Amino acid sequence: MSKLNRRHFLVTGLAAGAAAAIPATGAHAAPEPAAEPSKETAQSLASRGLRTDPFTLGVASGDPDHEGFVIWTRLAQQPMAEDGLGGMPQQPFPVLWQVYSDEGARRVVRSGVTVAAPEWGHSVHVELQNLSSDRDYWYRFRVGPYVSPLGRARTAPHPLSYGGALAMAFVSCSQYEHGYFTAYRRLAEERPDVILHLGDYQYEYTKDTYTIPGGNVRDHEGPETETLANYRQRHAQYKTDPDLQAAHAAAPWLVVWDDHELDNNWADEVPEKPENPQPNFLSRREAAFRAYYENMPLRRTSVPRGVDMQLYRRIRWGRMATFHMLDTRQYRDDQGCGDGYRDCPASIDPARSITGAEQEAWLLDGFRHSRAQWDILGQQVFFAQRDNNDGPAKITSQDAWDGYVASRKRITQGWLDAKVRNPVVLTGDVHAHWASDLKLDYDDPTGPSVGSELVATSISTGGDGTDSDPATHPFLTINPHLKFYNNQRGYVLTKVERDQMTADFKVVPQVQTSGGEVYTRATFVIEDRVPGVRQTYLRPLDPALRSQPMTVEETVRLETERP
Repeated sequence: MSKLNRRHFLVTGLAAGAAAAIPATGAHAAPEPAAEPSKETAQSLASRGLRTDPFTLGVASGDPDHEGFVIWTRLAQQPMAEDGLGGMPQQPFPVLWQVYSDEGARRVVRSGVTVAAPEWGHSVHVELQNLSSDRDYWYRFRVGPYVSPLGRARTAPHPLSYGGALAMAFVSCSQYEHGYFTAYRRLAEERPDVILHLGDYQYEYTKDTYTIPGGNVRDHEGPETETLANYRQRHAQYKTDPDLQAAHAAAPWLVVWDDHELDNNWADEVPEKPENPQPNFLSRREAAFRAYYENMPLRRTSVPRGVDMQLYRRIRWGRMATFHMLDTRQYRDDQGCGDGYRDCPASIDPARSITGAEQEAWLLDGFRHSRAQWDILGQQVFFAQRDNNDGPAKITSQDAWDGYVASRKRITQGWLDAKVRNPVVLTGDVHAHWASDLKLDYDDPTGPSVGSELVATSISTGGDGTDSDPATHPFLTINPHLKFYNNQRGYVLTKVERDQMTADFKVVPQVQTSGGEVYTRATFVIEDRVPGVRQTYLRPLDPALRSQPMTVEETVRLETERP
């Protein structure tokens, strides 16, 4: 339990706030504002059935705008309970919350009471409004005698203001079994303004199904996730990690899923292996979506409705940046020739889409109306072409945008037609750092660059990984628009300014043991109105970490070697 003056938490009062409570009835009803009980009633109700600290999963904030953000927590006395209920009684609990203007939590600016209901895993989502723009806030929760850790959030600049430089980080792919979440801890220490998580927040596999050489360093609890109880338990296991909790508490997050939040390489209503039918796949999808909402700092607009969940959305950071957060899983056509690297005729079919028609139209409309200095696409899978064959055939990943060539071209042409000032695509999924120039026509390597892509490696998936000299990597030779590669763990930290975006590719060399240090492996700059990436720093290769150049086959194996 957090050590603070409980009397101070309460005597500041329970001013009316923008509390959003999960409904006690209605399986898919959107949350409605709760009637706030009195302070005394709330404390009396909250004391019933709580014997230990329920704030075992930490706190989080997300989806900021210029006057507010979401704050989140989920109550769980026994987070690893197999029934997914977290050891909580089957009753609603009033939860007190407070938002402060100072890190010492002395000056309360908003407070209220909301309800954590068992139907939604005792999760809490409070949407704050009417706060000052472009500044830090802090928040915490209380239920009964127990007080949560303190979290930091931040509002965006006013829509007509650029604000100062934006410190933005992005991450993906945290396989609990493959390594410790040291990269999350180091990211928390950077204190960015906002963190994007681009998918594979958790993995669905049962213990030892997805292994690394030498064996996994930690074990998943429970079976492969298929039911709501399974997904709640798995999210809870990840959320109990102190390094992940630190990253959530450090800054607001913008989250989107990829595949492992449900099932490896799923596509809309098609599971990974359609030749092995999953008759329960749609109920599995519904359970995964519900658990994802329960465990993420998302607004009420993302409450799932059956097998559907509205996750693509737009977050504006003043005039400096607009984040177009995409969902490339829920609406895509199934992979045309399987999930791996193929020379696939279906990949160029103009009728095929990775976003679906509605999301594509929404994105193109966003381009046309954007007045941002930087338009940033937060999404899951590799956008630029990556051909692994130096001959005439194109051998590309059918799970990435290479499997949906016409879809990629429509999006790229859309930002060109809209005269988007600085289009930048952010990507996860592939467990390696990459940087690349984007083209409208990848068959003409001398053609102009029309955008930039930055790709974050995994937090832990794949284990420690290995360093290599990017200049010797065959993918960069076959694809001259690809400018950087590194196969270690870490994250990307960017500084977004009016005249340039600077991206530091951060590396944690060891994650199979805990507590490693972090360093910058390379730095790239994207200049205002100059599409493409320019390297400004490259750390010398440590010969002890790698002795042989990486081959195409090894790169593909590392990326695709999943069950």
